[in-house]
Amino acid sequence: MLALIAGRGQLPGHILAAHGAPVVVAALDGFPPDHLSPDITFRVERLGSFIADLKARGVTQICMAGAIGRPRLDPAIIDAATMPLVPRMMQALGQGDDGALRVVIALFEEAGFTIRAAHDICPDLLMTAGVPTRAQPRPEHEGAARLGMATIADMGRSDTGQACVVRRGDVLAREGADGTDAMLAELAATPTTADDPDPLSWGFTALTDAATTALDWLGGREATDHSGAILCKAPKPAQDRRVDLPTIGPGTAMRAADAGLDGIVIEAGGVFVLDQPAVLRILDARGLFLWVRQP
Repeated sequence: MLALIAGRGQLPGHILAAHGAPVVVAALDGFPPDHLSPDITFRVERLGSFIADLKARGVTQICMAGAIGRPRLDPAIIDAATMPLVPRMMQALGQGDDGALRVVIALFEEAGFTIRAAHDICPDLLMTAGVPTRAQPRPEHEGAARLGMATIADMGRSDTGQACVVRRGDVLAREGADGTDAMLAELAATPTTADDPDPLSWGFTALTDAATTALDWLGGREATDHSGAILCKAPKPAQDRRVDLPTIGPGTAMRAADAGLDGIVIEAGGVFVLDQPAVLRILDARGLFLWVRQP
């Protein structure tokens, strides 16, 4: 049996619908999933008991999907089953997001669970290489895409993010702790010119989930002019791709348009695209391209 440890965003719902067989839905206390009712809500301080509960329910596989925050650890409520795991848990909490996930994955695997990647269950969420939009990238976007992917690789080595906005030879924004949508919203609110310096907005990724209002935006707000700029999104260079693959969705498409970008570039096979028809409708309506680029 599969246990889905679900965070916020649309991805957990896609996995639940695609899996078909019964699934135990679990959620970290304080970070409830969107539109799903967990069968189990657990705390990090009781991770050992949570693992025992999963085994008692016949769970053999775990899939982790969706955005969660970094929980606070309350030493007063650590139970006996979790006490042996405390040194590893403290190690995880002291690392960046990618490092913390590696420790968590190792704990589950050592307990006998198999980690299932979301794209094993929902392979259709990963798009093949190409440009499925009416708008197409121009030759000058090739250099910007290379810079964007190199910037993400550099950010990933320090475990600080999976997205950036670039224009020609300049990095206009880097993903902050609030995620890609917040980065784009901030960019839209602060117009820049071609000669502006590189403003930094550091951090980590989050999921986009504004599909329900996508069509309301097709008429379009007047976009900020960042002509020539593109959003680039890709996994970190050495991350475990079974968890935390970056994601775009209709909300990303809307905000990229409102920021006045030319298009979105994602790594083929490395970025989930949620509600692909809505994403393509928005981009086509607003004149942006989607370039699914081979790494």
